[in-house]
Amino acid sequence: MADWVRQLIVDGGYFGIFLLMVAETVFPPIPSEVIMSLAGYEAAAGRLSLPVAIVVGTAGAMVGNTMWYFVARALGFDRLRPVVERHGRWFTVDWSEIETGERWFRRYGGWLVGLGRIMPTFRTLISVPAGLVRMRFCAFFLWSMLGTLGWVTTLGTLGWTLRHTFTQAEQWLNIVTFAVVGVMVVWYLWRVATWDRRQKE
Repeated sequence: MADWVRQLIVDGGYFGIFLLMVAETVFPPIPSEVIMSLAGYEAAAGRLSLPVAIVVGTAGAMVGNTMWYFVARALGFDRLRPVVERHGRWFTVDWSEIETGERWFRRYGGWLVGLGRIMPTFRTLISVPAGLVRMRFCAFFLWSMLGTLGWVTTLGTLGWTLRHTFTQAEQWLNIVTFAVVGVMVVWYLWRVATWDRRQKE
């Protein structure tokens, strides 16, 4: 996957980074760890500007974050409940878990959004409860921007710093990418397989 992402960045430049980061927030298995570290590497090679790559990457991620927020806000809890009660097994979540999450989110929403932006998978999912509880958009956007900017800057700077050893680092990035995807798949299948037992408990 790293080779494919790198080629898109080489061919598309800043626009390629933007599109990849939008896709990362819509389809989490495309990891920002790979996208922005490769952007940092390209900046170190003189083909991009690191500050511009960071700004563009952050903007792309925020487009996806904001989209999920408004989708969830339009859906709302009233419309969500029948969907969860009918298809909860495949979402691997039941209504009691959603209610627990809602209470936590209403209490610590800003911190959860900010911290969620630096956690794999949660970077995308954290926008959904924010929209469902109708968190003020200005607060959502600010916390999302802070978390996303910090994460993107860290990754881009890491790629730039490792420019002299990036061939070896790229091999590890491929391993990390497949590991993240593998863990997500295994976790999802485990949640589906144990659904009936958890409902009885």
